[in-house]
Amino acid sequence: MPRILVLGATGDQGHPLITRLLEAGLTPVAALRNPRSFEETEFANVEIVQADLFDEQSLVAAAEGVEAIAAHLPFVFDREAAAKLGRHITAAVAQNDVKKVVLNTSCYLADEDNGNPAHDGRRDIEYAIMNSGAAFALFEPKVFMDNLIRTWNKPAIVNKSTFAYPAKPDLQISWICLDDVAAYMVEALIRDDIPSARYAIGGPEALLGDEVAQRLSKVTGRTITFNSLTPDEFAAGMSLLATGSATVEPHSIYERMAGFYRFYNDQPVSPLIADNARIDSVFNWRPVCFEQWAERQDWTDVADPALRIRNAALTQ
Repeated sequence: MPRILVLGATGDQGHPLITRLLEAGLTPVAALRNPRSFEETEFANVEIVQADLFDEQSLVAAAEGVEAIAAHLPFVFDREAAAKLGRHITAAVAQNDVKKVVLNTSCYLADEDNGNPAHDGRRDIEYAIMNSGAAFALFEPKVFMDNLIRTWNKPAIVNKSTFAYPAKPDLQISWICLDDVAAYMVEALIRDDIPSARYAIGGPEALLGDEVAQRLSKVTGRTITFNSLTPDEFAAGMSLLATGSATVEPHSIYERMAGFYRFYNDQPVSPLIADNARIDSVFNWRPVCFEQWAERQDWTDVADPALRIRNAALTQ
């Protein structure tokens, strides 16, 4: 079975990818800084290799004997640090004759610099992969449905019947779930006829915040209201949750994340609407609509279902 090196295996986006790889008969090889990260989880039997994404030789060694690399990368708000990740992946490809690289950028990417180092750094990573000599598929998801079940969002839905998000009322978003992103990645890995390209992906509906709340109301049987946060309110809330203080320090991760949504909200046409006709012409997979995804979730429990594995990676 083809061996696939998985970067970002312990994160929320890595879990569904590993599951999909196993279901497809592929062999995931999880690149972990801490080789005990998967102990006591459902991925305890997954092959692992110790590696540090920011150490070139470590990543080169990790890629020995693999056919492809499937990557989710940490958000880096330093463009040079992001470019370094791209160079390390390229080195791993070149020195191991890796045939294909599939990347989930984890966010929208503009075609040109927009001044956000995380966005622009992601594009530098894409350029490195494009010039690596390997076949590639670069997936640029719009916004994850799974954001609603994270610890910074789900409790307000469960306890206060409020869907609070840093989207202006008229911002349309083609929400996509992490399982569908993983399915696209696996299809790109197993099919040799998919052209090497960038692929912006999203769900089948472009929804306003009120429309998301309506679908949550239907699924939960309660009236869920949409609270349109400003990016600054969002940053303050994230900071309060993580640090106990709503003060947002300049250049902090919270201020940088707010910059994502400041950019999205400021565009005359939402950049978060997916062109599904193009994707459907290339891929067989069809992503679920928001309501289908929401029906799979437990809206009576505030807990983030991915938290257990994430915590295991931190505490082992």
